[in-house]
Amino acid sequence: MKKDMKKVSIKTTIILFLFLGCLKGFSQTKNFIDQPYLETTSKVDSLVVPDRIYLSITIAEIDTKGKVSVEKLENMMEAKLQSLNIDVQKQLSLADMSSNFNRYFLRKTDVQKSKEYILLVYDAQTAGKAIQGLESIGIANVSLLKSEYSKIDELKNILRQQAVKKAKEQAEMMLMPLDQKVGKALFISDLNTSVYNNFQGKVSGVRMSMEADNYEPIPIDFEKIRVESAITIRFAILE
Repeated sequence: MKKDMKKVSIKTTIILFLFLGCLKGFSQTKNFIDQPYLETTSKVDSLVVPDRIYLSITIAEIDTKGKVSVEKLENMMEAKLQSLNIDVQKQLSLADMSSNFNRYFLRKTDVQKSKEYILLVYDAQTAGKAIQGLESIGIANVSLLKSEYSKIDELKNILRQQAVKKAKEQAEMMLMPLDQKVGKALFISDLNTSVYNNFQGKVSGVRMSMEADNYEPIPIDFEKIRVESAITIRFAILE
């Protein structure tokens, strides 16, 4: 009998504890809702010049009609890039391991090899010089893959801070005619931080003329990357 009473007492205590917990949560929610507050949404954005540009380079014996081997083209490519002050050890890499074994099967007795590389450069002018330089030695299969901004995460955080500051300023301006003031933030929602990169394989302002012996790209960068941050904040209203 005593054991049954003890079990009932424990169950009652647990139920009471859960009930009080729910009641407390409801009370907090109700108190938050009952507080006078103002909700505002703000957006900020920034334009940045990409500082990491990736080029795809394919060297293939078929491009020289089999007259120049992949190995020789590879050596010529490295020499040309080094002449442009490009660190091939750090900035040039194979696209994948299988690139060493890519082949074009033209006829049973005619097998011609190819390799695909990824070249990283840091500005549009160097990209243009690399493309023109490779074309000058017979490597014309070069394309622009993508562009990036190396400090994108740092920029996102800065924009979030600016968005919060802008939201508070908006709230203060809205309450000013009412002779009321902005209190503490009751709720913050990071709606979205987006990166808009319209780079689609084109270099803005980098023009090449194979006829010109003294080629020099004009000093215009890639199209800028736009980063946008949007937040919503609810501020308490102070009388």
